[in-house]
Amino acid sequence: MILSPDEGPLGVRIDKGEWIDASRKRKVAYKIYHPEHMDDGPYPVVVWSHGLGGTRDGAGFIARHLASHGYIQVNVDHEGTNDSLWRGLPGHPWDNIKKAHIPWEDVRNRYLDIPFALDQLEGLYPDLIDWTRVGMSGHSFGALTTQVMAGQLAGRPGEALEDFSDNRFKAAIAYSPTPHLRLQQGGQDVYATIRLPMLHITGTNDSSPVEGFGYERRLEVFEQAGNTDQMLIVLNDADHMVFNGSRGQLEAYEAMDKHQDVIKITSLAWWDAHLRGDVDAAQWFAGPGIQAALDPADEYRKRHP
Repeated sequence: MILSPDEGPLGVRIDKGEWIDASRKRKVAYKIYHPEHMDDGPYPVVVWSHGLGGTRDGAGFIARHLASHGYIQVNVDHEGTNDSLWRGLPGHPWDNIKKAHIPWEDVRNRYLDIPFALDQLEGLYPDLIDWTRVGMSGHSFGALTTQVMAGQLAGRPGEALEDFSDNRFKAAIAYSPTPHLRLQQGGQDVYATIRLPMLHITGTNDSSPVEGFGYERRLEVFEQAGNTDQMLIVLNDADHMVFNGSRGQLEAYEAMDKHQDVIKITSLAWWDAHLRGDVDAAQWFAGPGIQAALDPADEYRKRHP
């Protein structure tokens, strides 16, 4: 199986809009990448959740790549943990994000945005989504949201933990997997409830822009996740923002374009294996295919039940 970072055979269309959740009096904006001519549906769908201070516009390079290969990717915008933290304020966005206080209710609403978005999709694209093939993904805080959708418990410190997971998801990708945020509780018992096969992708320079922990902390999610297939890729020299496609306060680096090519290739292979049941894609992860895509300095590990 030969995978390429080049776009696939299908043209890509983007739809943007917003849904209103009347029960929460909350707006949920979306940006959806899908094949331009949706003649061969139903299609598998991948949901993507942005990081703290991000928007639905992030990770477009991943979304476009997947859509060109016959996927629908839904980028969800989370009010309260999106660019509302810095929009219109003086100074650099990251400086404002670092100073922001995030109420637990905003975190909880972020988690509730995902199943709400899934509920709305059926009305937006009737008969064009295969509900047996749904994946969850996200970057940084969006990776944490992905972990929670996959079964990781969440809650305010000192209170009972909650299960926000959604059984419609069949697999997941966590870009910059996140051990916890300020209002999260950590620990093995929290991760043990993760029940989806998950690909964890990080880099040796993937430190947290907000809390400062190094990439090593991100590995605990892979190491302690529940009894399902877990795969880890650590890209040598990759930083936090390479997964989002924007730079923030970070400078460009030499291997950035190559790393984004690897991200596109491995993401497509993961979804093909887990959402389409593609045997060749599964073998690509088990055999020499993935090793050929990675550099010798990159790390690749697998955990099986």
